[in-house]
Amino acid sequence: MTKLPTSPSSVAVTLLTVIILSISSFPSLTHALGSGSTIAISYGSATVCAVVASQPTQRIVCYNESSLTPIQIQPNISYSYISGGQNYFCAIRSDGYSLLCWYTTGVSSFLPKRIYYNDTVLLDNLAVGNDHVCAITTDGQVECWRGSVSNSSDNFPSQEEKFGSITSGFGFSCGILISTSRVRCWGNNSISRQIETEFTNNSMLSIVAGASHVCGIDSNGFLICHGNNQMGQLNIPLHSSGFSSLALGENHSCGIRLNGSVDCWGGGGEYSVNETEGISFESIVSGSNFTCGLTTRNFSVMCWGPGWSNGSNSGFLIPFGGEILPGPCVRSSCGECGIYPQSDILCSGFGTICKSNISCYEPVQSPPLIPPLPQPPSSPVSPRTSRELTRGLLAFAIVGSIGSVIGICTIIYCLWTGVCFGNKKIHNSVQPTITRAGSNGGAASNNSPLSRSSTIRRQGSRVLTMKRQRSGTSSKHADRAEEFSFAELAAAAGNFSLENKLGAGSFGVVYKGKLTDGREVAIKRGETGQKMKKFQEKESAFESELAFLSRLHHKHLVRLVGYCEEKEEKLLVYEYMKNGALYDHLHDKNNVEKSSSVINSWKIRIKIVLDASRGIEYLHNYAVPPIIHRDIKSSNILIDAHWTARVSDFGLSLMGPESERDFRPIKAAGTVGYIDPEYYGLNVLTTKSDVYGFGVVLLEILTGKRAIFKTDENGGAPVSIVDFAVPVIMSGELPRILDKRVGTPELNEAEAVELVAYTAMHCVNLEGKERPTITDIVANLERALTLCEGSHGSISSGAISIVSE
Repeated sequence: MTKLPTSPSSVAVTLLTVIILSISSFPSLTHALGSGSTIAISYGSATVCAVVASQPTQRIVCYNESSLTPIQIQPNISYSYISGGQNYFCAIRSDGYSLLCWYTTGVSSFLPKRIYYNDTVLLDNLAVGNDHVCAITTDGQVECWRGSVSNSSDNFPSQEEKFGSITSGFGFSCGILISTSRVRCWGNNSISRQIETEFTNNSMLSIVAGASHVCGIDSNGFLICHGNNQMGQLNIPLHSSGFSSLALGENHSCGIRLNGSVDCWGGGGEYSVNETEGISFESIVSGSNFTCGLTTRNFSVMCWGPGWSNGSNSGFLIPFGGEILPGPCVRSSCGECGIYPQSDILCSGFGTICKSNISCYEPVQSPPLIPPLPQPPSSPVSPRTSRELTRGLLAFAIVGSIGSVIGICTIIYCLWTGVCFGNKKIHNSVQPTITRAGSNGGAASNNSPLSRSSTIRRQGSRVLTMKRQRSGTSSKHADRAEEFSFAELAAAAGNFSLENKLGAGSFGVVYKGKLTDGREVAIKRGETGQKMKKFQEKESAFESELAFLSRLHHKHLVRLVGYCEEKEEKLLVYEYMKNGALYDHLHDKNNVEKSSSVINSWKIRIKIVLDASRGIEYLHNYAVPPIIHRDIKSSNILIDAHWTARVSDFGLSLMGPESERDFRPIKAAGTVGYIDPEYYGLNVLTTKSDVYGFGVVLLEILTGKRAIFKTDENGGAPVSIVDFAVPVIMSGELPRILDKRVGTPELNEAEAVELVAYTAMHCVNLEGKERPTITDIVANLERALTLCEGSHGSISSGAISIVSE
């Protein structure tokens, strides 16, 4: 492809336009970077499927010409990427360990067929051709199933070839190699060899396949197309830069420009975009002879083209009955492009949508800002006038963009600090160095070679390169906590009267309080003992909670409202959890003996531990550095007014190592019955220590017994719940030890309870390497809750996700 010469004045205008667009508009999402989508077309039956937004389960819904209403796809679980072929489509489950496909015609239409399951080798990418399916694992290797493209093909990629993205056409697939950014194609079709050869000299950011042609965006941001050009599908528009998303059909091509408008070419001119004029799109996808796009305005899907069901080119809005996700909800860092607006609402808190604009990606070989351009043979504008115009426009663009950035930063700083409005001062706990020794109670120590001294800083550039799983969304106002006076908090808590006492935490007593503005809060007041050791422990636990909770914001972690430091008084203020601790609901006779207690439901119990597991997953996988709680127990799982569970009490928490290696605090800390035996005996602390404690909590909700209980109501020897429950679970006699207050599980609940039991059994293995990760636990509890909600039979009961490290 030949790039068209451009005049200096047009370069300046283009530069100005790009700068303005980058500042004032949200970039469109591209499906090319990831080779997966939230919309899929099964073109043989003119069926369009999509992943719904703003719901706890990111399920799939489909629509075709024979259905008057949307088709709900089973199993009703969350999916990340979907892609379609001829009369079928496939999807990767949101956790990546399973790949399912559905036919859209015939007697088995819309019945799930699982073609891949592996809880250790996860899938991260998907591309469906006309009759074959290919995917990339998280380590970049390619796997293919069905049809003419098989892993045994002569030109199939080797295990050493790692791919960042893939795409599939008719009888072939192509991908971009991570090491070189070059295009590599395979399959039994000669077109694959032609396309690979024609892309040889191009370094690519993205590629998308049609039936027999491939288009992509190179490292300089230009659109390039190769392959079959029988119907003009390679005849790209004159302005070949500025595209953010592509979609190719059998003999046509379409793309979204940075302003959201759509251009289509090829196909004999039958793919007019007159019906889409004035409509902005977030993403597009093509079948063999029609195209669909997701509108920016209300996240609805519009289709057009000669192959659509109405047989015309008129735009048709599919009545899905709700919003469609503009991108997959993933649990990973979003990189330099950042998080998509309204991501938390669209994903309902279960993942993050990442922006993926081509312009965010740094070119492999960046060209000069303004390359030397040939002077046109004749021009009404003199060279001098042209140069002056160029310089003037460039100066305007640069000064204007800098001024805009400075203005935005000033406003953000003003709002962030509150100085513009005379607000009370805000404690920023991210700046100081927090030294933690890991002693009992968290005592500080500076003279041991094994103590961990960590400086907590904002990790802006570092976060961009992290690939941590994310199960929630951080607050816009991270690292902030209000400062209260002691008098304010004493008045709020009724002078810390016994009637306001809620319980005790890691370094003091917790009281219920009501602030002057009406907010109900829980106030933790540090004990005021005079002994140096107690003082050091209180100081360390206070600083630990303040440091961690000021920067951690997740719907399943208790939120810190503020703090107070006056002389020896140290207090922390949290949001009030109306329904108290899980421990009280399980073990306080005043609660659990009521037959109508909300907690006496298997569904509610599983939901509560699922909520808590998501909070722990955030600590282990998304906090930077990762955090090990060290005191996971049922009394530290609090429940709000809506029966949403949150993890609390970070007084013993430690920042974990950046690597997967263990580390050794000076002395083990935790609670008897919940503390990891490997940590207690060998002083080896890892995230698997939290997994052990959580396994004990799972056994508590199953049996209704305490972590350590007596065999006889009148006394008897103390027994560990682990020693009590694990042998029974292993013998297959689980019903014998289930909490009778909840009742016998119903048919659809029995499988869920069994799944929780086997997960708990693996969590409390003596060796940490034999325990699952918290991400595996979240996946199992999600499946268990789905089963409780009536999806019995949609998931294999034997598919238990247990991964050892």
